[in-house]
Amino acid sequence: MTASFLLAVISSSAFAADPAPAKLGDCAQTQVLRVEQRLANGTTKKPIPLSGSAVVFADGIYQVSYDQVPAIDKSKAGDPVLICLVSLPKDCPPGDNRGKVYTATNLRRLESWTLPDSEHQCGGA
Repeated sequence: MTASFLLAVISSSAFAADPAPAKLGDCAQTQVLRVEQRLANGTTKKPIPLSGSAVVFADGIYQVSYDQVPAIDKSKAGDPVLICLVSLPKDCPPGDNRGKVYTATNLRRLESWTLPDSEHQCGGA
């Protein structure tokens, strides 16, 4: 990834989300839609502080961690992101698509993280 590519993406005034990466090694441009805590109270839906980080992107990808991820927690809605599919689960039951791992780079902050798209791998809880 070159600095000129990052600058072109950051300076783009008409930033639109690409389709989510589908093949291992594919990358796409997207935006942060929401930054969340991993858990929320079931009744009030109020976020539970320090329960882990979660982020939702404009292309529909969701990432979650049991830990607080400072790079996610400092991200804001609308931040441009380059997201790449870096791992695919194997031997999953039909219809269970959990366990994809993505590396996301917040292009406003120039910080990256690598997380799965769910708390459990396919076939898990």
